[in-house]
Amino acid sequence: MRRISIQTARRLAVTKQRLAGPSASPDKEGIMQVVHSIGCLQLDPINAVARNHLLVLWSRLGSYDPKDLDTLMWEERRLFEYWAHAASIVLTEDYPLHERAMRRHLEGTDPWSQRMRDWLEENSAFRSYVLAELENRGPLQGKDFKDQSSSGWSSSGWTGDRNVSKMLDALWSSGQVMVAGRKGGQRLWDLTERVLPDWTPRETLSAEDATYRAAQSSLRSLGVATDKDIRQNYIRHRYPQLAEALTALVSEGRIERVEVGEEEAALPGKWYIHTDDLPLLERIEAGEWQPRTTLLSPFDNLIADRTRAERLFDYRFRIEIYVPKRLREYGYYVLSILHGDRIVGRIDPRMDRKAKRLAINAVHAEPHAPMTADTSRAVARSIEELGAFLGAKEIAYGEHVPEGWKAGT
Repeated sequence: MRRISIQTARRLAVTKQRLAGPSASPDKEGIMQVVHSIGCLQLDPINAVARNHLLVLWSRLGSYDPKDLDTLMWEERRLFEYWAHAASIVLTEDYPLHERAMRRHLEGTDPWSQRMRDWLEENSAFRSYVLAELENRGPLQGKDFKDQSSSGWSSSGWTGDRNVSKMLDALWSSGQVMVAGRKGGQRLWDLTERVLPDWTPRETLSAEDATYRAAQSSLRSLGVATDKDIRQNYIRHRYPQLAEALTALVSEGRIERVEVGEEEAALPGKWYIHTDDLPLLERIEAGEWQPRTTLLSPFDNLIADRTRAERLFDYRFRIEIYVPKRLREYGYYVLSILHGDRIVGRIDPRMDRKAKRLAINAVHAEPHAPMTADTSRAVARSIEELGAFLGAKEIAYGEHVPEGWKAGT
């Protein structure tokens, strides 16, 4: 069995995530290349710096025009919003993979699925009203609908009695409606048949076919991965019969087993690589490696699986957004510093859009981070590039900067 070092595994993962090597062009085609490589762009409402999907693209493309992404989504329809490893932007050409999840929505036997089925049945007239409004007047925002529910959705969380939102979410998850655009950041809803372009692939995939296809996409985006890594990536938790699919792919020569790490300290688990990536692996092992330094959002695809990030990068990351300020270790919305094949630190930034000021409240270095002038300059340059992308006229550093990196700031 082929054995690769942990460093090589990291470099392969970083390269497949479009975070090393030549950057794609910062235009529509470059955006499409990135999404093809990494599978999805997770959506998240927090805007302390910029929306997550915009930051994920910036980390890979540098400064680009977000209007190009809008064009791809709302005019050309080459991308759309649906569930991947979370609510995400996904490829329209991958619609059959997501359509299977739409068909199977609420088929589960768990208590939540049963409760949602009961709620939808009790509110069948409400459902019909929402669909009729969209057919006659769509696209519409959530606020354009009246709450005509016959029974409210009960929840101890924020969704309690948010009946219009709950109905639209159920219709979206089951594929009957889609996000047709955004207005002031709010979603515009319309019937699916009016959103998807005519060229959308429409084949119906079985569980086996969907897993066979999605597992390969997931593995390619990860570089090397275990079955657990694959399950956590791309269409998270939607890989029925994955073990059988991986066995078939090995026997067909589409993927290979590898061992990661030194013989006496190999990483546990069965690791796989797609055979399409063997030439890249060999180039990396031969020393062909073009590292970059950039910043990663808290939800970046490279570190979205926290367990994998710890195992492969020796990097522990936890989001502290909901932690009381006095108990935070690193900050509210922390960006990780990727330097080559290692994550060497993190920054605590906040963008003041009115003042056009990017505040770097703190910079933290990992224990293994190189305290060199080159690293200092690379980190500072990444922060400057982020500021330029955000339109900042000023970058202000707080007092907490590692001594060895202060020269760059």
